[in-house]
Amino acid sequence: MKKIVVFCGSSQGHNTIYKEAAVTLANYFSKHNIALIYGGGKIGLMGVIADTLLAKKGEVIGIIPSLLDKKEVIHTGVEEMIVCKTMSERKVIMSKLTNGYIVLPGGFGTLDELFEVLTLNQLNIEQKPIGLLNINGFFNPLLQQLETMVAEGFLTPINKKMLLVDNSVDALMQKIHNYKAPKNNTVINKIVH
Repeated sequence: MKKIVVFCGSSQGHNTIYKEAAVTLANYFSKHNIALIYGGGKIGLMGVIADTLLAKKGEVIGIIPSLLDKKEVIHTGVEEMIVCKTMSERKVIMSKLTNGYIVLPGGFGTLDELFEVLTLNQLNIEQKPIGLLNINGFFNPLLQQLETMVAEGFLTPINKKMLLVDNSVDALMQKIHNYKAPKNNTVINKIVH
């Protein structure tokens, strides 16, 4: 893993445990020479992870749509900042640059990004590891929803396993490094047959 996209909130949340997790992840990236690709902001968990990695002279690549290219949002300390036209274009650029994804707590945008990359993997457009850092049980209700989707026949167990989950940075990174994309894609098989 040379470059990893991190999706996370433009807020830090109410509990400092989320900020601490972002710092821990940035420290891991620094120690293992992994470049951060992220949304380009200086606020929220995005700003925390970028600031921490920049302080350690790590590589940070920001990708921000022009509608968010404002002084109060954009991280001016990031030297490699790609300004694109749309949110959709940002995701395409991220996809081309990254070896995998990690998702930290966040809001609508974070969930949108998570489900888009899961869908790309499900359709075999990508075959990259997707890790969910489940700090403080933040994603437990979401994980329960995925179980319901499997139980009700809307998600296959194989495709559910594409999402790697742990509450520890080290354990999650181990899962990401060991990830093997599923060979049998049941969604494509159902569409074709």
